[in-house]
This record gives sequence, structure tokens and C-alpha cells, in this order.
Amino acid sequence: MSILEIALASQIWARRHEKRALAFDESGGLKVLLRVAFVFVAFTMLIAGLNVAVGRPQMPAQSSAPALTGR
Repeated sequence: MSILEIALASQIWARRHEKRALAFDESGGLKVLLRVAFVFVAFTMLIAGLNVAVGRPQMPAQSSAPALTGR
């Protein structure tokens, strides 16, 4: 088989076996929002945990800004 025939057969097979997308409903939007929030919180906790493990916890007011110290 040529590459074109293989690609065409692959497309036909994929279209026969694809699942139709369900209509968007409000509960789907809520699930997406909750997943995004969960990923954000998990990533924030991961970064904070890594900083604590290294020994430098992040504190916003830990020191003055370098640009302002010379004034």
C-alpha cells in the first residue's frame, strides 16, 4: 500500500470509531473550572513544597527591592 492509501484507510477507520461529542452543558463547565482550580492549587503547593525542601520559603516582604536600596 502506498502512504496515501494508508492515510486514507486510517482516516476512514478513525471516523467509524470516533465518539460523537456531547452537547455542552453547565455541569461540564463547572467540571472544567474545578479541574483548572485543582491544577492551579496543586502546582502552587508543589512549588511551595520544593522551595521549603531547598530551605528558602517564599515570603513577599523578606527584603527590600534591589532597585530601591540605592536611593
